[in-house]
Amino acid sequence: MTNFASLGLAEPLVRAVTEAGYDTPTPIQEQAIPVMLQGGDLMGLAQTGTGKTAAFVLPLINRLIAEGKQAPGRTCQALVLAPTRELAAQIGASIASYAKHTKITHSVVFGGVKPGPQIRALARGVDILVATPGRLLDHMGEGKARLDMTRYVVLDEADQMLDLGFIPAIRKLLGAVAKQRQTVMFSATMPKQIRSLSADFLTNPKTISVTPPSKPVERIEQKVLFVEQADKPTALIDLMAPEAGKRTIIFTRTKHRADRVAKKLVEYGHKANAIHGNKSQNQRERALDAFKSGAAPVLVATDIAARGIDVDGVELVVNFELPNVSESYVHRIGRTARAGASGRAVALCAPDERALLHDIEKLIGRAIEPINEVPPMPKGAAAKPAKPQGRGRKRPHRGQGGQGGGRGQGQAQQGGGQKRRRNKPKRAAGGQG
Repeated sequence: MTNFASLGLAEPLVRAVTEAGYDTPTPIQEQAIPVMLQGGDLMGLAQTGTGKTAAFVLPLINRLIAEGKQAPGRTCQALVLAPTRELAAQIGASIASYAKHTKITHSVVFGGVKPGPQIRALARGVDILVATPGRLLDHMGEGKARLDMTRYVVLDEADQMLDLGFIPAIRKLLGAVAKQRQTVMFSATMPKQIRSLSADFLTNPKTISVTPPSKPVERIEQKVLFVEQADKPTALIDLMAPEAGKRTIIFTRTKHRADRVAKKLVEYGHKANAIHGNKSQNQRERALDAFKSGAAPVLVATDIAARGIDVDGVELVVNFELPNVSESYVHRIGRTARAGASGRAVALCAPDERALLHDIEKLIGRAIEPINEVPPMPKGAAAKPAKPQGRGRKRPHRGQGGQGGGRGQGQAQQGGGQKRRRNKPKRAAGGQG
């Protein structure tokens, strides 16, 4: 049986991985680590939750240990680009964990926080820099960072970079790094622009694909509830009533809808918070901490904000609105059934979302079991999918990791007053009034 030592990793890394509780590499780790250790370029097709962070972090650290070089001021030896603050922070935490028995240094750079500490860290020079594209370009424009000595580059979640409009920034950053370098790209899907990016910046890359792209985990029990758009809040409250206290992620298309859904859940006794790009970094961190600890086990999120949320024990994923891109459905439900556990996913489907549901079922290769009676397909639904609501026209604010930098509203307060109305939905069992 393959273990981490047999992949050629240095003893300090094997020890750190063992202390983190991992004995056997995942398929993406088993295939990617040897390629990176040999210095070749790599194109990896892998979804979140497959262990891809360790697949590039471990060999990066290993190569830097072997070289024994030190990064001069304002430079980095290795650059990892991530689309969101949360994912960048998660990668940084992984580096800290795996490099703890080495002298390898790292720093994380993203928007939404004061730049001072980041500038001071860059001034000393770091071995591995994890960054969102916008904020790194800001630092470079002010002369606080340079990439001409960077010999290792990793692009994580490349398809999400494309969705957030970061491809021009990526091209600019890749044009600034050393010509002689190792470049690694990970993406869950391979749209045409990502293939073009790969062709332009990777040299004879080895392609690794673990599990068919965009196929859901078989352990997830998937169901759909057909409901009118206006009745979705009531349907959600009824759906969540027996789920009180269970770790649940609810997806919406827009930031405003996420806030409204979280507020409604709190009114009916659930401890819930919303997380999206208009929240400040502190608000987002508090919401994530409360979600991880179980203090507020319900998290209402947009697709962008949910990138980088890697939490075991999510029992239920609810699609309050179906995504406009079928692959996003797979990413969403993949937040449950992690680490060998089973999970459940429920989609609320309005009449004008039937075409989106059809596309999802076509992608996953099976029909999703309905909870209630299947209504007849509305006229023209197959030809007129639901109008996109979650894709703003404005490009992401630079330095915000694709999240925007507005202050936003505070976290949804826990507990809430009663809602008086006819046909009042069920309260969460044991919820606060």
